[in-house]
Amino acid sequence: MHTLPALPFAHDALEPFIDKATMEIHHDKHHQAYITNLNNLLQPYTELQEMSVEDLLTNMEMVPQEIKQGVMNNAGGHANHTLFWEIMTPGGSKQPSDELMGILDNTFGSLDEFQAKFTEAATKRFGSGWAWLAKKADGTLEVYSTANQDSPIAEGKTPLLGLDVWEHAYYLKYQNRRPEYIEAWWNLVNWDEVEKRLS
Repeated sequence: MHTLPALPFAHDALEPFIDKATMEIHHDKHHQAYITNLNNLLQPYTELQEMSVEDLLTNMEMVPQEIKQGVMNNAGGHANHTLFWEIMTPGGSKQPSDELMGILDNTFGSLDEFQAKFTEAATKRFGSGWAWLAKKADGTLEVYSTANQDSPIAEGKTPLLGLDVWEHAYYLKYQNRRPEYIEAWWNLVNWDEVEKRLS
């Protein structure tokens, strides 16, 4: 059965950009809820319990119709949040390596243009969802957004960088000021982890 991964840093380690109270609620309550719901849905299905969350998302045809949407929502929530904790680090890792910078330059024009495109995807996502930098099956990179807890994994893509723009991710500190939250979040990006996922 699925379990809540520990944060790779203390709840208050991302301040002042993301506050301790938000991290406690977001990780300990919201992420745990997706895992609890997923485990409950899979309880009658031994073979599905043995699958990783990534395997579930890429093999949804194996999931019975009556629980499919619930599994998609909660497995996506689990996978998305697990990545989210891993691609942030206190103080960030400053900037991408020369190799990753070259890939971003070739794909988007420059790091600044990539960040602008990603920020736009996060800002313009209507309602709850995520902004992504993902690697497609053909190896090319794409910036886009998904609704709710939909995961690039279910689309056959590899998520490299993801930003949660559900209100629970920022409302205690930023209220309705999503753009301010997005701007602050860039200070936390763990470019080393992004590069690791790319390779």
